[in-house]
Amino acid sequence: MINKKDIATLAGYLDRYRRIVLLSHVNPDGDSIGSSLALYHYLQTLGKEATVLVPNDLPHFLAWLPGADKIIVGKHHRQKTARNIAAAEMIFFIDFNEEGRLKELAEPVNSNKQAVRVLVDHHPEPRIRAELLFSETQVSSTAELLFHIFKELDAEAIRYHATAVNLYAGIMTDTGCFRYNASYPGTWRAVAELIESHIDIDDIYARIYDNYSEHRMRLMGYALDRKMVILPELHTGYIWLTREELDRYGYVPGDTEGFVNLPLSVEGIRFSALFLELGEHIKISFRSKGNFAVNEFSNRYFNGGGHRNAAGGECHMSMQETLEKFERLVREYGEKI
Repeated sequence: MINKKDIATLAGYLDRYRRIVLLSHVNPDGDSIGSSLALYHYLQTLGKEATVLVPNDLPHFLAWLPGADKIIVGKHHRQKTARNIAAAEMIFFIDFNEEGRLKELAEPVNSNKQAVRVLVDHHPEPRIRAELLFSETQVSSTAELLFHIFKELDAEAIRYHATAVNLYAGIMTDTGCFRYNASYPGTWRAVAELIESHIDIDDIYARIYDNYSEHRMRLMGYALDRKMVILPELHTGYIWLTREELDRYGYVPGDTEGFVNLPLSVEGIRFSALFLELGEHIKISFRSKGNFAVNEFSNRYFNGGGHRNAAGGECHMSMQETLEKFERLVREYGEKI
């Protein structure tokens, strides 16, 4: 899976460059943060001047991850972020493959003409220009891909506690606790080796999934009771929440994590969506069971993409218009879902 020549090239870059920036995507999740921090800790052992940058706030339930306190949020530290990017000799793009997901960070990144670029990602059809691409869609997560890179680059890297914790957190969250995208045997081998590094997987689970706020739990109850729509004849369900409703429950980034999966627990539902009114657009998440490719659906109709069974998109119409468009499309697809 990992090309030996690419590993040699990466090793050469790491020998040559000291100032390294690790970039994650907007609305960072467990995989992007876990992967970024795992690489950050490895680079620290090499004596590198590494910096993790994200466009906006990470979810509070990830703030405990080793090294998370070192992350610089571009939204709050624009000048510091720009300085770090401008000084970088090497830039990693982690867990995303198109520059639009950098939002405001895209401009300073493109202004840096001298830095070597490395992509580490598991989403299909990479569109980022980079000197070195590690792009594998068969793995469960970017964290798993990074695990396999470490195994070829420096097998001892996964023995470092902070690195192993972050890798496990990335794999666990991007597979929904191993419920999807976990059919590749290499995923389980990677998890087994990480557990052998003496990480406490029960503690990692509790810190992420048993660490929600009261208002998040009440928002989920409201969403299930009042805002979940089930279309049984179309094997489809969705949840929609307006800005006013999110504000009413004190919404912060990460509060709706996992909501998109809830309709899939209903018997017969194979396609689900979550619509959130954020700013001037509707943020959309899609999930599916079986062979219905939500990444193709999202790319074609909602300016998005992702994996076959997990994707995202957005719409710049009103919430009502967005929902009407979605239902019309679902009815057109009919038995294909």
